Amino acid sequence: MLRKYVIEREVPGIGSNSAEGFCTVAGTSNTALARLGTRIQWVHSYVTADRTYCIYLAENEEVIREHARLSGFPANRITEVVTMIDPTTANRTAVSRVA
Repeated sequence: MLRKYVIEREVPGIGSNSAEGFCTVAGTSNTALARLGTRIQWVHSYVTADRTYCIYLAENEEVIREHARLSGFPANRITEVVTMIDPTTANRTAVSRVA
C-alpha cells in the first residue's frame, strides 16, 4: 500500500527557473520514477523561492530516498501525511486518517 508523503527539497533559486528549466526538472524526476516502478508516484509539487514541497505516494521513506539519489535532487525532510483537513472539516463529526 502506498502512503502519502511531503518531501521538502532545498534547491537555491528554484523559484526563478524558466518554463524550460521546470520541464527539465520534471523530466529528470520522471526518469527516476520509471526506474522505480509502482513503488512510488509523484502527485505534484509546490515551488517557493528556494524550496520545493513535493507530494508523493510511496511504499516507504527508503523508496523516496532512492528516487532522490537517482534524480540527483535533495530530500531534506520527508514527512508522512497522517490526515488531511480543509475548511469543510469544521462541519464534520469525524476526521478520517490518510491510509
